[in-house]
Amino acid sequence: MSYYQRHIFFCLNERANGEACCAQHGAQQAFEHCKSRVKAAQATGPGAVRVNKAGCLDRCAGAPVAVVYPEGVWYTFVDQSDIDEIVDRHLLKGEVVERLLLPPSVGR
Repeated sequence: MSYYQRHIFFCLNERANGEACCAQHGAQQAFEHCKSRVKAAQATGPGAVRVNKAGCLDRCAGAPVAVVYPEGVWYTFVDQSDIDEIVDRHLLKGEVVERLLLPPSVGR
């Protein structure tokens, strides 16, 4: 059994050269909102959910991105309501949010 039931990583990478990156698309705010929502749901800690920052996840063309493990599900999102849906459905209930999936073909 894993230490956490689910673990979500938010790419917060910022590219100095002006290339597309998650930091340009509100990734930090999304991370903070997700962390706050999970904490409010009392779903943090061992056996529950962990919300983490990550460096470049190399899926820049789909920015902003996050990935949920152990399922390995990649998401893109636009606003706080998208994050709310990921928290409510995937992180808390284990349901993949199909409409927010990052297509497998999207890379750097």
